[in-house]
Amino acid sequence: MSDTVIRRAGIDDATVLATLRWRFKAEEDGEPPQNEDEFVTECDQWLRTRMAEAWRVWVAEVDEQVCGHVFLCLVDKVPSPFPGSDQLGYVTNFYVVPEQRNRGIGSALLDEMNRYAQDNGLDTLIVWPSDRSAPLYRRHGFEEPTELLELPVE
Repeated sequence: MSDTVIRRAGIDDATVLATLRWRFKAEEDGEPPQNEDEFVTECDQWLRTRMAEAWRVWVAEVDEQVCGHVFLCLVDKVPSPFPGSDQLGYVTNFYVVPEQRNRGIGSALLDEMNRYAQDNGLDTLIVWPSDRSAPLYRRHGFEEPTELLELPVE
């Protein structure tokens, strides 16, 4: 993995991140019904707004080409009079292009995100993993929740 760079994404990465989002969803769910160019344009604008606010993104580059990413949304908690963190993190949109998998890139992305969470005192990281990604998350310390309840809203 010596030619791989893991770095925090900036606003200028929004277009490539939007393009990879399209590729990720097409790989996961089949050909999307929305036109790719329209999606990339809309997603690019969404990312630019969110990345300037509560979203943190890390990318992996091989030969200066972005080939993977992981997103972290900072979620504010209601203030408490007791010590503790005032934020938790929602992990999502974790993707490495197929041709770069099995090189440790996913682990490197999660390691960098976890360092950020620790350095910034986040309380908890939560994720809804796919069947394919769950073992990787577990290897990085994610566990089954003991305190979480979920109500899918239909």
